[in-house]
Amino acid sequence: MPRRPRVVLAHTPLHLIQRGNNRQICFAADEDYRYYLGWLHEFANKTGCKVHAYVLMTNHVHLLLSADRGEAVGELMKSIGQRYVLHFNRTYSRTGTLWEGRFRSCLIQAQDYLLACLRYIELNPVRAGMVQHPAEYPWSSYRAHAQGEDNTLLTPHEVYLALGSSGPMRQAAYRELFHTALEPALVEQIRDASNGNFALGNARFAAETAAALGRRVTPGKPGRPRKAPEPESGDLF
Repeated sequence: MPRRPRVVLAHTPLHLIQRGNNRQICFAADEDYRYYLGWLHEFANKTGCKVHAYVLMTNHVHLLLSADRGEAVGELMKSIGQRYVLHFNRTYSRTGTLWEGRFRSCLIQAQDYLLACLRYIELNPVRAGMVQHPAEYPWSSYRAHAQGEDNTLLTPHEVYLALGSSGPMRQAAYRELFHTALEPALVEQIRDASNGNFALGNARFAAETAAALGRRVTPGKPGRPRKAPEPESGDLF
């Protein structure tokens, strides 16, 4: 059965998850994280992708990207995947695949869901019990967004920039968002859309995205389509 094409559009934010094969460790030392982020920066520039947020976990990666071309995200992940696997295998004297296979992703309706997706990404270490606060975790975009830490990898999204007219104002407004937890239903919505390769947004966003791509971008109804009933007489005409 052919794989369903990715739901990707130029200039539309995309939440992306890349997991380690069989949940194996992908980052074993601080240098691994640094190498990955350096190559992410390099290949994002080469492919025309903008990185708006990220978190590198022990066995998976979350990215929030937008691209000038629909094909650019796939090109980015292929390039960084190959370069990083070569480094990891050489460093740890191993062979074979590192990643689970195709990355999973969902398109994001920026106005209504982008800030929620930023929080979802940067709160991953907290949900995993690795830290008490996202500022304690060094391998995410939180410190740049909330504390103004210099990070040349990131291109702030316009929705984030709209939080304030200056850097300190935006950072204060962003920190305020983390005073309340994400609703569990919203967390599940982001997970389901990302794992299913669907669009995350309202009905109008889904309809416009489906029209632009020429295919369904929301979950289908379970089960086989119902057959139309036959005429009682058995005649077709």
